[in-house]
Amino acid sequence: MRCSDTLNLRKGRESVKGHGKWAPAQQTPPPQGVDPTVYSWFAAVDSDRSGSISATELQQALTNNNWTHFNAETCRLMIALFDHSNTGKIGVQDFAVLMKYVQQWKALFERYDTDRSGNVEAGELHRAYNEMGYRVSPQFCQLVVARFDLVERRRLKLDDFIQSCVMIQKLTDSFKQRDTNRTGIITVGYEDFLSITISGKP
Repeated sequence: MRCSDTLNLRKGRESVKGHGKWAPAQQTPPPQGVDPTVYSWFAAVDSDRSGSISATELQQALTNNNWTHFNAETCRLMIALFDHSNTGKIGVQDFAVLMKYVQQWKALFERYDTDRSGNVEAGELHRAYNEMGYRVSPQFCQLVVARFDLVERRRLKLDDFIQSCVMIQKLTDSFKQRDTNRTGIITVGYEDFLSITISGKP
């Protein structure tokens, strides 16, 4: 890949990298507190005009810089992160928050893609995780790359990187809920352990 992956939003054959260069046809005014540009993005993604979007709709809207769509599991995990009603969909308010997260993850990805290859390797991933507050070992990052590198290149694209971040965030949240004394150590039963891993399963 020639340069780092970027967030693209597509509608039909039209697409755009980054912010503010494209908007769909005039829509109703956005809800209070929602940025008009984000609302325009949401309207473009909401292909069935249901007022909410699914992982499939989100996948059709997000592409890497080589125009491949984000992988399905990344989109499913991103939806699940904000799907508080367990419907498999999110509304415009949660979509606005999700887009902020995506842009933050993208900025972090690009900062540690030091060779501008469009990918991050285990060493770059280790530095990125540490900046996010995850004190993990280089060996753990090698394991993450092996787990999320779907084409066995020993590196992650943007969507792979986001997928790993969502998984770690979900597992960390579950850990913190049980680490009431903030010792960094928890004791869990067998079924509770299974629940934690299944809830964070990519």
